[in-house]
Amino acid sequence: MTEVNISESLKKTAKGTAIAFLGMIIFMFLEFITRVIIARNTTQTDYGIFNIGFVLLNFFVILACLGLNAGSPRYIAYLKGKDETNKIAGVVLSSLQLSFIAGIFIFLFFFFFSDLFTDIFHLQKSSVLKIFAIAVPFSVMVEMLASLFTGFGRVEEKVYFRDILASVLKVVFIVSVIYLGYTFLEMMYAYLLSIVISAAVFIIYAVKKLGIVRSKDTYTVRKEIILFSLPLLATNILNIVIVQIDTLLIGYFKTTEMVGLYNAAHPIVQFLNIFLISLSFIYVPIASHLYSKNLVDEMRRNYIILTKWVFSVTFPVFLIMFLFPEAVLKILFGASYAQESVVLALRILSLGMFINVAFGPNAVTLIVIGKTKLILIDNLIGAIINVSLNLLLIPTMGIVGAAIASTVTLGTVNILKSAQIFHFHRIHPFAKNYLKPVVLSSVFVYFIHELIKIFWGTQLNIWMLIALCILFLGVFIISMLITNSLDKEDIYLTKAILNKFIPIS
Repeated sequence: MTEVNISESLKKTAKGTAIAFLGMIIFMFLEFITRVIIARNTTQTDYGIFNIGFVLLNFFVILACLGLNAGSPRYIAYLKGKDETNKIAGVVLSSLQLSFIAGIFIFLFFFFFSDLFTDIFHLQKSSVLKIFAIAVPFSVMVEMLASLFTGFGRVEEKVYFRDILASVLKVVFIVSVIYLGYTFLEMMYAYLLSIVISAAVFIIYAVKKLGIVRSKDTYTVRKEIILFSLPLLATNILNIVIVQIDTLLIGYFKTTEMVGLYNAAHPIVQFLNIFLISLSFIYVPIASHLYSKNLVDEMRRNYIILTKWVFSVTFPVFLIMFLFPEAVLKILFGASYAQESVVLALRILSLGMFINVAFGPNAVTLIVIGKTKLILIDNLIGAIINVSLNLLLIPTMGIVGAAIASTVTLGTVNILKSAQIFHFHRIHPFAKNYLKPVVLSSVFVYFIHELIKIFWGTQLNIWMLIALCILFLGVFIISMLITNSLDKEDIYLTKAILNKFIPIS
């Protein structure tokens, strides 16, 4: 293992993550803004209805994609590596045809059974679910085209059309509807229109760029690609169950108002995962390259360093959510959402997501080392635990029970995945230089928190929270310096990132 190899791989990681990270930031921010706008301009019940429809839309879109959104880009890359590029046109056309047909069938099912779903989740407004049903085939096309471009090594299209265009249109159209004085139902039509327009623009662009034409290999490839992708569909469905089943079960057991309250806390904690997700975009090819060269020691070292970096930038944001949840909810969603149960749910959910970050990119590392079946087993276990705990806890504890179920599930799945990569290659992030600054900075943060409680209590504004976030980041960096926890790779990575903005000789 050489310093040059580590330095170069880390530099590639920093460079390649930039566009994916930017797209992810913009997407999550605008999607969150959309939620906040809807929540602040409707009742908690209406906001709950929106979230039920949103979860059902996500589930049906994933189902209609048939796993092709995950399988197609991998299959395209595989064919390119085998120099069988003549089959790629068949993969593209087959993927789009199969997913579109599935999208139409699922749209019809969702649309005509919307009254049944309305009764199951106590929504009282079946017209909202019909609107979400219409969005299914258009959303499927956006997801599939984004994944196909990714298969050709291009993430720009995903960022431009899926992450930015669709999200910007949602905000603009919904704000326009509110400005014109329309009601919640018109907001949902505006939401649908943004999806339809972004899908139409993306399709027109893709036809020109991908050259979507019929290939003589279309029919022979179709069976291969569907068999390759269906196991990935199972994984995607299990992911939905782990992440979003709590919203549906709250709607089933409780009320749409409670769904609305829970979905003030739930989307906030997703920001804790943003750095880890962005890292994963480029970590997989870099780690795969190292693993193919049998450079497991270097791969292990990369895992440690990169997890420490992700943890470092996530830690201050977690502290804000965990220590000052009431202030966060008041600032973002309004005082009516800062109820005791929602405050507690936000604390619990932030802890669960932070555990997910602290273990590092363990799931994608299992993919790198070829243990994809283990991921399916882990996610199946996680889904069973999550559904079981939600069924047990929501009827008696409401949204707090849902938060506990999610946190226990995330912790269990991460322990399983991390134990597995440790078993195979002794890969884990918990080196001394990772843990020492965490302990020391936690002591500093405790005293800072106590001082804030004395002087300000919970009456904090957004600027104070931003200042505290920066302060906590500074405390962590100082703790790293005091405990001598900086590694030489940290310097390489710092230079690589700074060089994106300020050339360093």
